[in-house]
Amino acid sequence: MSYLVAQAVPVPEDTVQTPGSGTLTPASASITGTVRDADGVAVQGARVTLARPNNEVDQVVTTDSSGAFTFVELIPGIYQVKIAAADLEQPVIAEVVLDASERRELPIVGTRILTTTVHVVAILDEVAQSQVEAQEKQRVLGLLPNYYTSYIWDAVPMTPKLKFKLVLRSTTDPVTFLVAAGLAGVEQKRDIFPGYGQGLEGYAKRFGAAYADTLISKMVSRAILPTVLHQDPRYFYRGSGSTRSRIFYALAAVITRGDNGQMQPNYSQVFGNFASSGISNLYRAPGDRTVSLTFRNGLIMTASGAVENLLREFFSRPLTSNVPVFANGKP
Repeated sequence: MSYLVAQAVPVPEDTVQTPGSGTLTPASASITGTVRDADGVAVQGARVTLARPNNEVDQVVTTDSSGAFTFVELIPGIYQVKIAAADLEQPVIAEVVLDASERRELPIVGTRILTTTVHVVAILDEVAQSQVEAQEKQRVLGLLPNYYTSYIWDAVPMTPKLKFKLVLRSTTDPVTFLVAAGLAGVEQKRDIFPGYGQGLEGYAKRFGAAYADTLISKMVSRAILPTVLHQDPRYFYRGSGSTRSRIFYALAAVITRGDNGQMQPNYSQVFGNFASSGISNLYRAPGDRTVSLTFRNGLIMTASGAVENLLREFFSRPLTSNVPVFANGKP
């Protein structure tokens, strides 16, 4: 048994900025390491492969006379490092997460003790982008989008650009249009919002309104207000602790994480729910516009957010595809 240790290499202060603080100096992540045996002797000619979790090979190198290897121009994210040598019965494999300011110790197994030091250099914005891009592949049962759940407890805060990008990605997903179409059909059948009328024209108005409700709600509560108030619009899967503590954590939809990592009142979600409910009155038929409807919808949206979090905490994790194997919530 041996260990692969990821040691962060300090990045010059003029090349690292916190999300939202300005333009970053162009840079890329890199992995370098030295392979040695139990006696500290460098292992020359070891084949080192860098691959994504889907086994897509990025680069293949061999260690030099000093046992060193280097991978450069990498986008921060999740990689698999595989070391193979002639006298190893099986390759030494470890998963490495390219992240900034992180030290991670990963166990690896081989018939011969190898010690590898991995140095990681990354920029916060690039790490955040990589993590959000991974979230965009998450789907419950391979169908329903699960973009706003982070299974990485210490995920890097989203930049303003990523907050808007994720809203556009979620609101243009085919499932979003299908849900709006189904809701419009139910409203048509039950003659909800009678001011829209019936027939094809009535259905078209209901569909447009249903989709607009979704778009405006997400834009306000998950992009605009989170950017202004510096709050993270995602739900951070906990996955540990007692059942009671996890229930209370999930139901506390009025609490969220700020971009500074601290828990705080979820002003973005609560104010966004009521603001979007008020905006929806602008495109309702005059006879369907009521103040009570605005408050009722705002409360329903807030309560449904708590229920959605409960499902995320206890049910969606094993049903969600494309979640990194190491992403299991709070350690």
